Amino acid sequence: MRITASALLTAVLLLVAPAWAGEGKPFATAETIDLLTVLKPPPANDSAQTKAELAEVLTIQVTRTPQMEAQAQADVVEDVWRFSEVMGSAFKPEALPAFSAFFDRIVATEGAVVDPAKDSWKRPRPHQYSQLVKPVVKISNSGAYPSGHTTVGTLMGIVLSNMVPEKRAEIMARAWAYGENRIVGGIHFRADIEAGRIAGSVIAIRIMEQPEFRTEYAAARMELRKVLGL
Repeated sequence: MRITASALLTAVLLLVAPAWAGEGKPFATAETIDLLTVLKPPPANDSAQTKAELAEVLTIQVTRTPQMEAQAQADVVEDVWRFSEVMGSAFKPEALPAFSAFFDRIVATEGAVVDPAKDSWKRPRPHQYSQLVKPVVKISNSGAYPSGHTTVGTLMGIVLSNMVPEKRAEIMARAWAYGENRIVGGIHFRADIEAGRIAGSVIAIRIMEQPEFRTEYAAARMELRKVLGL
């Protein structure tokens, strides 16, 4: 009996259905990936580097366009659908249930790993460091280092580009812009973004080793490529 690609996809999705019941459960936490042992500490508040980074934020503040501000505001949302401009019109949550549930776990992983490091280092954000900074995105007073948005953007970009290597350059460029928009928005310093890219890369490498990740990844990838016609 000939098994169609559609039937195979259905069978795989049924196999991983129990994992979806744990939607939002992180693949890793700070106990399994300790960023305090991976990243160097943030620059000191009175360092020349922090002063230079503040100057960059203030320069962008007076040169950013309304379009740049709008993009930074849109990128406050932390989910994989921010890549839709790269992935095309078929890239929608309602068409990709397994993929969507899988990436909910990716997003949860970022918070579980990054938040304890932020709390430990407690680096001030630009608007906390200087009253001259006027963010155009939602204010956050959690630790700035590393940037959680940049971490999750990098993490999502790596995983998504592995699923669709045909669009790797475009996907990773979008992931990089996602981080840059935190500086444009006036809510992060440059070192926060650089650390976030390292953190996202490390998390991606570590969780890709897990059998549970691989099982859900395979189903999500198959579903995505079918929907995209790849």
